[in-house]
Amino acid sequence: MSRPATESDRRLIRHTLATLAYRGAKALRGVSAEVAGHRLGPTTRTPLEILGHVNDLLDWALALCRGEHVWRDSSPALWQDEVARFHTTLAAVDQRLASPEPLGFSEEKLFQGPVADALTHIGQIALIRRLAGSPVRGENYFRAHIAAGTVGADQPAAVREFD
Repeated sequence: MSRPATESDRRLIRHTLATLAYRGAKALRGVSAEVAGHRLGPTTRTPLEILGHVNDLLDWALALCRGEHVWRDSSPALWQDEVARFHTTLAAVDQRLASPEPLGFSEEKLFQGPVADALTHIGQIALIRRLAGSPVRGENYFRAHIAAGTVGADQPAAVREFD
């Protein structure tokens, strides 16, 4: 049985999107063409293919916000174009969540579907970077300056990184 959404639900999902943007920006920054195309095995996706899939997930999240259960597979573009698409689409989803308009599907469904999947895939990109010899520095994310609405490529500097 579903319950009515609260302002707190919206804040939490928006903070989750900001967390995705922060972690995503860090994992996506400074990726070479070699790393973007690195394939771990014959049946795995490259970081570029994973990022394209993340962007498809975010497009799906935006459609779900409008009450449309629509999925589209896209072909990945150039790395820098997919990075720009990541932040642009995150911003569109965040703006929709910041609006007073009702959502087509609950915040819980948005989280358990496209948002949680996107977080998982950003982690995969970070892992592949490490395996490809281009690791992302570890960080105490609890101390990071992450705030709802901050979903662009320009993210705050890390507070506490480590190797």
